[in-house]
Amino acid sequence: MSRPVVVVGASMGGLRTAETLRKSGYLGPLVVIGDEPHAPYNRPPLSKEVLATDVSHDAVAFALSDVLDDVMWKTGNAAVAADLDKQTVTLADGTVVDYEALVIATGLRPRRLDFDNRPARGIHAIRTLDDAMALRSELVPGANVVIYGAGFIGCEAAATATKLGAQVTVVGKGDVPMLRPLGHELARDIQRRHEAHGVAFVMNAQLTGVRGDDRVTGVTLDTGVELPCDVLIESLGSLPNTEFLAGNDIDIEAGVHVDAALHALRTTGDAWPNVFAVGDVARFPIPKFDPATRRVEHWNIPTEMARKVGKQLALQLAGDADAHATEVAKHFDPVPSFWSDQFEVSLLAYGLLDQATDVRLLEGEPGGNCIYGYFVGDDMVGVCGIGMRSKVMAYRNKVGLTTSHG
Repeated sequence: MSRPVVVVGASMGGLRTAETLRKSGYLGPLVVIGDEPHAPYNRPPLSKEVLATDVSHDAVAFALSDVLDDVMWKTGNAAVAADLDKQTVTLADGTVVDYEALVIATGLRPRRLDFDNRPARGIHAIRTLDDAMALRSELVPGANVVIYGAGFIGCEAAATATKLGAQVTVVGKGDVPMLRPLGHELARDIQRRHEAHGVAFVMNAQLTGVRGDDRVTGVTLDTGVELPCDVLIESLGSLPNTEFLAGNDIDIEAGVHVDAALHALRTTGDAWPNVFAVGDVARFPIPKFDPATRRVEHWNIPTEMARKVGKQLALQLAGDADAHATEVAKHFDPVPSFWSDQFEVSLLAYGLLDQATDVRLLEGEPGGNCIYGYFVGDDMVGVCGIGMRSKVMAYRNKVGLTTSHG
């Protein structure tokens, strides 16, 4: 076999796929393509501890295993097109790379505001290392920082900017920040903790305009309120990076649709036998929680998907039909998890909290260390705690719908 396995995406999902392929016995050619110039690095700290210090690649770089020594890295050269029938990927510099198997690990990009006469300076998003580096240089004491979007990234950035001496206002569309994943009671608890540190919240509001010529000087809300603004951080969610797949028979609505074995699906629902997707870009079912397909932007998902695809693909390429069939039959059914650090608050969660129809305080007290359970009927579909990490972890195996496989 002369054609390589090609992994498009050089972040955690792509890195872990390459590692697993090698550790599972695949010795053939392996190419990893990335649009950023940097070697693989960890993204979650970019809105937290790394943003609070001097942002650098060394602070977030993943250690590269020796098994990757012979991998061909094509970084700083994005995939711009693919032909799944001809098994090729075209790069930004015009290079065409043939493949034997393709793993899509392209992740997400931030949603951005689209205003006329948008100032060129002072408006930021947080997704890449370069994003964080550019933002960090502007988070100076006394700066008026407006964060549009009250999800986890926005609230983490609010905590970091406040600790750096900025005056921070968070503008959100809902009643309380982080409402959808956490539920009203826990979300309001965390809001109060932010406010105790000086963060201001303007909720049930939308940003309708940005003032400034070369640089942002203020923002206007749909309530008529105008806020002074030296730094605007857009934290409005994400979009899957699937454009390079356009024109192929592949379901890329709201992400790359994959089956329980993580094969990419055609628009008919049939699987591409040699095309896979892992990480934030993949849309997949989680029978333990929800039969509908979804993208899950939780930190453990790229690694768990990569390990399944890497092992499965290594067996497929080795021609070990029986072992491959056994591995394919092990449907991907993870327990998503995430953590978030905001001031003294250390959140840890398992499951799909937003599936809950009932949220209950399980242990502790609001305002202190506490654990909430997220339920559908008598089934716990999620658990989230402030502190009490060992107790939160103990709930992990209790999370999931007991009737999901019936």
